[in-house]
Amino acid sequence: MAIRDRLSGNEAVAVAMRQINPDVVAAFPITPSTEVPQYFSSFVADGKVDTEFVPVESEHSAMSACIGAQAAGARTVTATSANGLALMWEMLYIAASLRLPVMLAVVNRALSGPINIHNDHSDSMGARDSGWIQIYGETNQEAYDNLIQAIRIGEHPDVMLPVMSCYDGFITSHAVENIDLIEDDKVKEFVGEYKPQYHLNDRFNPVSMGALDLQNHYFEHKRQQAEAMRNAKKVILEVAEEFYKLTGRKYGLFEEYKMEDAEIAVVVINSTAGTAKYVVDRLREKGVKAGLVKIRVYRPFPVEEIVAALSKCKAVAVMDKADSFNAAGGPLFTDVTSALYGRADGIKVINYIYGLGGRDVKTDDIEAIYNTLLDIVKTGEVKSVYNYIGVRE
Repeated sequence: MAIRDRLSGNEAVAVAMRQINPDVVAAFPITPSTEVPQYFSSFVADGKVDTEFVPVESEHSAMSACIGAQAAGARTVTATSANGLALMWEMLYIAASLRLPVMLAVVNRALSGPINIHNDHSDSMGARDSGWIQIYGETNQEAYDNLIQAIRIGEHPDVMLPVMSCYDGFITSHAVENIDLIEDDKVKEFVGEYKPQYHLNDRFNPVSMGALDLQNHYFEHKRQQAEAMRNAKKVILEVAEEFYKLTGRKYGLFEEYKMEDAEIAVVVINSTAGTAKYVVDRLREKGVKAGLVKIRVYRPFPVEEIVAALSKCKAVAVMDKADSFNAAGGPLFTDVTSALYGRADGIKVINYIYGLGGRDVKTDDIEAIYNTLLDIVKTGEVKSVYNYIGVRE
């Protein structure tokens, strides 16, 4: 029977970590993720877990310690945000290339500079091609559920890749919501034991990790990483189905909200989806066939599934809480349009950059985006593809 509680997103993630009881947590504080290792360290001090907690001098060291621990056969978890994730940059690629399923809670925050501690997605979006699986959560409940599922996903023998479980700084991380927790014993049973096929402490099957990898083998190893990322999509859905049987909470690669007959739709990530759903409901009351696609799994990107979800729409707006500075559009926009190209070319697709540095996105802003889509459907004309909303021009 589920345990009803009121927790912030960071508390919920720390509780999930306690229930998983990882072998090692190595972490360095940075707002707004600081509370995750802070709460977890109290579980260590109180003897509620037998995790080896390693306080380090930087985020680069935190990920380095996680890589060493995971390579030695230990299940390893950490958390960070923004500049902390940027300081891990070198080690993110190493963790992925060594096929080490480190679990990282990313509490999304604007990446400096200028210095800003509030939410956007520039940190994790900057790491989107580092070889990590990326899963995003709208609510505290999803942040909790995603972390538990992420352990199983990353450690699957067909995957063996590190996983970022991302949720919005302050909006999700610090806001308190009602949440349904799973019983401790059921979480432990669900995640199981970490039994890597190879690790450094196996004296009967000695291996080398981090060796020099030149022209003869580097390309093949990168190709294997790419195949593992392809495999992850199937595994994510399999784990989600098991999780549904355990909890009654259903997850997929993304959520479709009132998309059955939608003629216009918005594609968005994380907490803004809640605001957008309210706008969709209001437009539906007026007879507007509006819908929403909320991305949950961004890496691997669900190309065929996104195309199927949007194929009946006449116009789509992709909302990015990060800018690529490529003069062409945000990262989610370029992935969505790439997916649609050659598969659903008739759909008019536009992009909106919004909410950078924690700028509020209001229902009026999102409704204005839907109204622009309605104009596109009516006139067949796209006046501007690459747009900003909520900024003083």
